[in-house]
Amino acid sequence: MTASENQNARILTGECYCRALRYEVADEFAYALNCHCSDCRRTTGSAFKPFAGIAREKFRVVSGADDLTIYGGEAAHNAHCRHCGSMLYSVVRDGAFVHVTMGTLRDAPAIRPGAHIFVGSKAPWYAITDDLPQYQGHVTRDTE
Repeated sequence: MTASENQNARILTGECYCRALRYEVADEFAYALNCHCSDCRRTTGSAFKPFAGIAREKFRVVSGADDLTIYGGEAAHNAHCRHCGSMLYSVVRDGAFVHVTMGTLRDAPAIRPGAHIFVGSKAPWYAITDDLPQYQGHVTRDTE
């Protein structure tokens, strides 16, 4: 994040369970979704992963970067704390965006999840009970 971005946007903070890793992100998320794919379920240990997407340059790890465990490459990966295992974020879309796991935010973002994605592979024991739109796959794939 640049100095001018810090002055113009509200900055949110987040951290892992053991607090070894901390990050900052501008409260300027482009989208937020609840992902029910099997990968997100396995990496979070939950029925789904609520995440918010933002341009990569608006996110930065401010402490504990040496404690990150990265699964994947520069253009696409999941980042976990090597101590407690918390999944903090994913780098996606050829490295252009970060998906922040909303459960790791200390501050409340302005955005809320707007849909459920990959419900075609959701946990069979979980029932979606809200009125948000549901997509069998990714939003863009279902609407093209």
